[in-house]
Amino acid sequence: MHSPVLLQQVIKNLDIKKEGLYIDATAGEGGHLREILISGGKVLALDIDEEQIAHLKKLFESYIKKGQLILGKSNFADLEKVANQNNFYAVDGILIDLGLSYSQIVGSGKGFSYEKPNEILDMRLDESIKVNARDIVKSYTEDELYELFAGNSEDINSRSIAQDIVRSRSVKKINIVSDLIDVINKTLNKKDMGTYARIFQALRMGVNNEIENLKSGMIAGSKILRKGGKLLIITFHSIEDRIVKNFVNNTDLFVQMELIKGNQEYRYERSAKLRVLIKK
Repeated sequence: MHSPVLLQQVIKNLDIKKEGLYIDATAGEGGHLREILISGGKVLALDIDEEQIAHLKKLFESYIKKGQLILGKSNFADLEKVANQNNFYAVDGILIDLGLSYSQIVGSGKGFSYEKPNEILDMRLDESIKVNARDIVKSYTEDELYELFAGNSEDINSRSIAQDIVRSRSVKKINIVSDLIDVINKTLNKKDMGTYARIFQALRMGVNNEIENLKSGMIAGSKILRKGGKLLIITFHSIEDRIVKNFVNNTDLFVQMELIKGNQEYRYERSAKLRVLIKK
């Protein structure tokens, strides 16, 4: 099992009580989930990826049988509804980890990583989503592509890349990762890993409606947390983090207890921030 980001800090700040109620709203490969279960918490674990849920069912079968774990295929935007359906409230802690799991990046085949040149541009975390990344680069207007890239990545080349996608797709379809990389290289007249990462991030966020889901998830979490309960959110770039900060600043429901930054020595953790919010 790939070790999740900020594992020890998450477990410490959740301050898990035996028989307490906790929601792992982005269960992924189960790294955080395992530690919550070992610590004695009762857990409602959610993930939108059906393959991840199937894997977790096998991995934690014993906890499911003894009633310590409930698994549900759901986006964290719907965690209030799922909690109510399972009579799982008021909860002591909620974790929302906005990173992709290692297996999704490396093994999903959905084109999440610019380092997988032959993968189809899909990027759907949930197969029921109708529009994939390939559809977006095929059908969005230049302005729509610009708004998507600028809004979800803030890359300074967003307009130029949007223009070149529209020009290029009339000559050759942009179906796989390398097709999109070729367009970006043409725009920049060079290779630029940072730009690749930002544009791929923007596409993934657009496909999966991640900004709106995050806003909905925080509101839903505030409704089912007990007074003094904790909402922990791990973000991986400034756009996500700004949404969380604005949510805290514009509501009187939470107080921020702590901001913890990821370990700078690890590539996959450098950009991570853990915000610990406590319900008033």
